[in-house]
Amino acid sequence: MTEITMDELLKWIISVDRRLILMEYMNKHKVANASDIAHENNRSTQNISRALKELEDMGLIECLTPTKTTWKKYMLTDKGKTVMDKMEGKYI
Repeated sequence: MTEITMDELLKWIISVDRRLILMEYMNKHKVANASDIAHENNRSTQNISRALKELEDMGLIECLTPTKTTWKKYMLTDKGKTVMDKMEGKYI
């Protein structure tokens, strides 16, 4: 698998609004779970859970409670923080 560039990663995030919503939320909160994000943004928990999985697969967030099946907690990784720095003022 080839390494994705920062520009490609930014385009990937902003191409789907749930990803952008999630990144903005994660930037404002140190730790988050799907139901809190969904409630605050008038989205379904399923919609947000899908975005969490997508961002986790890209290494932008990490699950702090991977052994749990529900109420998992997530936080930005260093890569996710770098992406947020690049997005600041340009996309958010």
